[in-house]
Amino acid sequence: MAVYDFQITVRTQYLPEQSDPSRTTYVFTYSITIKNTGDVPAQLISRHWVITDANNHVQEVHGLGVVGHQPLLKPGEEFEYTSGTQLATPQGSMYGEYFCVAEDGHRFEVKIPEFVLSLPRTLH
Repeated sequence: MAVYDFQITVRTQYLPEQSDPSRTTYVFTYSITIKNTGDVPAQLISRHWVITDANNHVQEVHGLGVVGHQPLLKPGEEFEYTSGTQLATPQGSMYGEYFCVAEDGHRFEVKIPEFVLSLPRTLH
């Protein structure tokens, strides 16, 4: 039986030069590495993000691909991209899923575990 799976690794960074705390604007980047850990080539088709700030304001983002790409990954291959988001608070979090289609036509979702967006040295 075929295995359909992508492994997700996330790194985040606060961008002080693009942020303006006096206007409650905090900008973060997130770099994501997607690795096909399954045994069938598969393509990332679309994404869904749930972004929550410290005031529990929720934004949902849906879209095709990631940063203009719909990468087709063979088993063992990786794709890395960097994107960003803006929050009205110095902390927040994101989680979501990628919707994928394997070369054999099987459709599957890859959950993106929740990760924290935070100014350096503000969480204990």
